[in-house]
Amino acid sequence: MKLRLVCVGKLSESFLREGVDEFASRISRYLPFACTELKEEKGGGKKADPRRIKTLEGERILAKIPDDAFVVVLDERGKALTSEGLSELIGRQMVQGTHEVVAVIGGAYGLSDPVKKRADLLLSLSAMTFTHQMARLFFLEQMYRGLTILRNEPYHNR
Repeated sequence: MKLRLVCVGKLSESFLREGVDEFASRISRYLPFACTELKEEKGGGKKADPRRIKTLEGERILAKIPDDAFVVVLDERGKALTSEGLSELIGRQMVQGTHEVVAVIGGAYGLSDPVKKRADLLLSLSAMTFTHQMARLFFLEQMYRGLTILRNEPYHNR
């Protein structure tokens, strides 16, 4: 099984880039991992049209998702899972022979409805709000944690 992260925007802070690179490297020890960064839509500022921005970014996101992928979309209104629950989800996808899991993180204005409808799972990282850049780091850490739980490795203290 492969894991791909499709996200809008580049990481602007060096500490986030370092953390994301670290967990991407760790995940790659368990399964093939790739991150696809899509350009943020222009038109922000005081006269931003969030609906238009989400629509255009959503079209680019959907173009990057294979038809047969299991899609996890991060959304504040999504289902909350424990680390063990995420690990079980990963394990189920592996056992079912899922070829690729694609995780999606939107931009500053969130995600369009068509992207959310494409999701096999809407996942919430927390009831709190994080920047989309921080969500990338937190999600990758949780994916790594889930993989170590599957292998019964000591990273996750039970």
